Amino acid sequence: MALIVLGLALWWGAHLFKRLAPARRAAMGDAGKGVVTVGILAGVVLMVIGYRGNEAPDLWYPPDFLKHVNNLLMLFAFYLYAASGMKTRITGIIRHPQLTAVKTWAVAHLLVNGDLASVVLFGGILAWAVVEVIVINRAEPRPPAPAPAPMGKEIGALVGAVVVMGLVGLVHGWLGVRPWG
Repeated sequence: MALIVLGLALWWGAHLFKRLAPARRAAMGDAGKGVVTVGILAGVVLMVIGYRGNEAPDLWYPPDFLKHVNNLLMLFAFYLYAASGMKTRITGIIRHPQLTAVKTWAVAHLLVNGDLASVVLFGGILAWAVVEVIVINRAEPRPPAPAPAPMGKEIGALVGAVVVMGLVGLVHGWLGVRPWG
């Protein structure tokens, strides 16, 4: 569990560094990007190693139907992430589509994983995304809504989300997790 917590601390610290210490981050110049990247990657590695090697007790036993809810939420999370990069119509409605995607991902995983390690990991990422939105909203005014995107971008984001979800499902299967039930 300690590796998960340490990984979360690195993730939080690296992501919030620019917002909480902007002068210090700016003084680092381009080298600061490398420091942040190393912090994030180290955090992810520690979280994965800690999660995979943890034998945490079960706190609840999710019913099987929640896998379907999880999959629907995951499709929406992948769509939001793709839509953010493609500046589709939803980016005019949701101010932080990538962070909303992360929050959706975390909630989806909390629904289907009832062990303590999952609550710490996915709950920690969910809490980070909520804090990140609050910090950004306080620091920056809401930008103007983007112009409506062409339908091709909407379709591209949806197709991309389905393809990525399929690939992530395959990886989960290779790791021994059955995301489709």
